[in-house]
Amino acid sequence: MNNDEPLACFITWTVYGTFLQGDIRGWRKRRKGEQLPQPRLAEWRRERLKHSIELLDEEQRCSVSCQIERLCEFRGWKLWAHDTRTNHVHVVATDAGYAGSKVRDQLKANCTRVLREQWPEFVDRPVWTVGGDWQCINSEEELEQVILYVSEAQDRKGIEHDPS
Repeated sequence: MNNDEPLACFITWTVYGTFLQGDIRGWRKRRKGEQLPQPRLAEWRRERLKHSIELLDEEQRCSVSCQIERLCEFRGWKLWAHDTRTNHVHVVATDAGYAGSKVRDQLKANCTRVLREQWPEFVDRPVWTVGGDWQCINSEEELEQVILYVSEAQDRKGIEHDPS
């Protein structure tokens, strides 16, 4: 790894339909960052979903997690932490020579394949929201914080799907 590369990437993607534009929990606008909640926008988006929301059950979460581990090992990426929730996935990995968006997209694609092979409800429909988020982690302090967030803070925050 050269000095111009980040220590790691913090990657997040969500299950289709669970974090919409305008979401009360907060949301990000492409190239514009964090946005304030806009409940009417979120409701408008929710009404226009083309597919039902399929949250991940325990077995599906386990399959996604195993696939993340397998791909990171296969690619030679250092996997610092990961957590597959019912409605989103976090990964912290060092991926020398790869853009965070490419790593995210490869992880999502492999996880999608596994879900579609094993569960028919994921065939012929989106599994994840388009895109996702990734951030460069440039210091050991930042790395320690995101590992802690992914490994422990998710349970304290209770960021799971709220159907209301």
